[in-house]
Amino acid sequence: MTAIGAQAQQLLAHRRPQKSFFETLIRSLIILCVAIAVVLSSISICDGRWLFARGQLFGLWHFCTVGNNSVLKCVTDLSLAQVEGLSVGVIPIRSMVSFAVVVAIFGLELLMVSQVCDDANARRKWAMGSVFILVSFLLSATGVLSFSILMKDHLTFTGFTLTYWCEFIAAFLFFLNGISGLHINSLTHLRNGVGKI
Repeated sequence: MTAIGAQAQQLLAHRRPQKSFFETLIRSLIILCVAIAVVLSSISICDGRWLFARGQLFGLWHFCTVGNNSVLKCVTDLSLAQVEGLSVGVIPIRSMVSFAVVVAIFGLELLMVSQVCDDANARRKWAMGSVFILVSFLLSATGVLSFSILMKDHLTFTGFTLTYWCEFIAAFLFFLNGISGLHINSLTHLRNGVGKI
């Protein structure tokens, strides 16, 4: 056997075991769902109008009233909404949900890189990306819950707008995919560990 052949066999012996079709499919679906959650959360934050109550539209960035001829009149001064603590309380909510998207983008990047670059650190990158997604869930869920508490006197189930539900679903997807990512990582680690024995 030549030296090149021996080196090739040595490299093949140290390669990571091939992933099964289902593992690749599940990891791809997790990445897809995280990407959808990032898009939903981004749309929700950019629009920011989360609650319609008593002819008024409350949001992260604007306060709107409906005029006589159904025309929205929006202002950025949230103190005009006459809701106690809204103008101050919405500032940390904006920060939390915006930072949740940033953290989720970094987590999504780590998840994708771990799948594309199949090196020795791929498992660690996947685990770190999943943790980032869970941090995004915590930030996003805290923002959604804080907004609901802040607007407790105006809440009705049908008053929540589509963009509020986008943020709610995004937080739920962040949770599901973060937990699923960590779980599949631990399952495949156990399988690979048993295979080596």
